Amino acid sequence: MKKLFSSLPFRLIVAIAVGVLLGRVFGEGAMKVVVSLQYVLGQLIMFCVPLIVIGFIAPSITRMGNNASRLLSIAVAIAYLSSICAAFMSMAAGYGLIPHLSIVTDVEGLRELPEVVFQLNIPQIMSVMSALAFSLLIGLAAVWTKSELTCSLLEEFQNIVLKVVERVVIPVLPVYICSTFCNLSYEGMITHQLPAFLQIILIVMLGHYIWLAVLYLIAGAYSRKNPWEVLRYYGPAYLTAVGTMSSAATLSVALDGARKSRVLRRDMVDFGIPLFANIHLCGSVLTEVFFCMTISKMLYGRLPGVGTMILFCLLLGVFAIGAPGVPGGTVMASLGLITGVLGFDSAGTALMLAIFALQDSFGTACNVTGDGALTLFLTGYAEKHHITEVRNSGKPDVRRPHLAK
Repeated sequence: MKKLFSSLPFRLIVAIAVGVLLGRVFGEGAMKVVVSLQYVLGQLIMFCVPLIVIGFIAPSITRMGNNASRLLSIAVAIAYLSSICAAFMSMAAGYGLIPHLSIVTDVEGLRELPEVVFQLNIPQIMSVMSALAFSLLIGLAAVWTKSELTCSLLEEFQNIVLKVVERVVIPVLPVYICSTFCNLSYEGMITHQLPAFLQIILIVMLGHYIWLAVLYLIAGAYSRKNPWEVLRYYGPAYLTAVGTMSSAATLSVALDGARKSRVLRRDMVDFGIPLFANIHLCGSVLTEVFFCMTISKMLYGRLPGVGTMILFCLLLGVFAIGAPGVPGGTVMASLGLITGVLGFDSAGTALMLAIFALQDSFGTACNVTGDGALTLFLTGYAEKHHITEVRNSGKPDVRRPHLAK
């Protein structure tokens, strides 16, 4: 019970409830303090965004590059394709469904927030897109030059940024989100949009199950094996992910389930499941795309342009590689995209953080369960290309023949 009360989603739920209640009872004088507090905290969080981009994208590239091999390249490629295809499916659903949802964009009858009394501007050290370009170039150059010192420095910088996130960004998030929902409640936006919140969470969960079905059907068709012989063992891993909201905490359960499957090669399981736990976030990406589109319609009265969303989806797949190391997952790692590409302001960013956290456990469960489908794909690839199966000893496995389809 103590672990539940100290978890980030629980604190965010409490923050949302407190913010909504305070927004209903606060007068204009108190709201001046709340608006100013939200502004200062928003400046602090936005300042950390380029640091998060550099701290997690660049080291991820160096780690991938140092172990480049054919199977690794295939694994990274299918994980990226799964993530961006899930994103594009979510984008298509957003354009098709969001205009028909009960999202009120008319601001008539809403109260105006008071002006910010105290402004503390904290400019970012560089723009988000500059941080992304810097991360890509530094990461690739470190691999090309085999610069062990730079790779080590990037790993240390990642640890530093992680501590900044854990001890600065995460602790202030509940206060920031509380102030944001206090503002929305004071304006009257919450009562207008509550049905929309419930609808989009249910739609996103349905999207998770659809994408998992697509992944397993494709993997089964490619490998010519029954995908149910993998999926049937993923029940405990799915429930563990829902309960822990962590791919890392679910890894042992996922490995145990995958090893029980008769159609997965053991060497592909031992290689693929831990790798995909760190680079495959199809459920989280799918969720973020739909939520971003909904919040854009909700707060700004319009959906982002198609070109903007395509760019967002393609970059989100890259940012997701660094997301497992960030508390809060994909949405924390991609704050720069939300602000830089989609143009969200502090209110939109806070709303995105809050609503994403409320369903994060189901997104994680989708990620973990999807790893089984990608491992089935790897098994099919290895057998089609006559890659000899090896055990942990490094010797060919002569005890376990390849199973018939």
